[in-house]
Amino acid sequence: MGELTKLERTRLRWRSRRGLLENDLIITRFLDLYEHELTDRDIDGLVKLLALGDNDLLQILLSRSEPEGELDSAEVLDVLKRIRAA
Repeated sequence: MGELTKLERTRLRWRSRRGLLENDLIITRFLDLYEHELTDRDIDGLVKLLALGDNDLLQILLSRSEPEGELDSAEVLDVLKRIRAA
């Protein structure tokens, strides 16, 4: 996949909107830094994280817990590493 189109970026940002402000801030900061570099694999990992409930997502973003089960995959762990560093 090449660079995301404007519509794809808008959709990704919309999907990233969360009920908890903390999640919004963390994910928005990540997208501000990396959205133009995201690969299909990165997007797959991010979408899997975004499927979590707000509280579970926040615990993972803040390193209070680690991805388990299906979330313990290379694409999720790679994108999570960059989110946490952002």
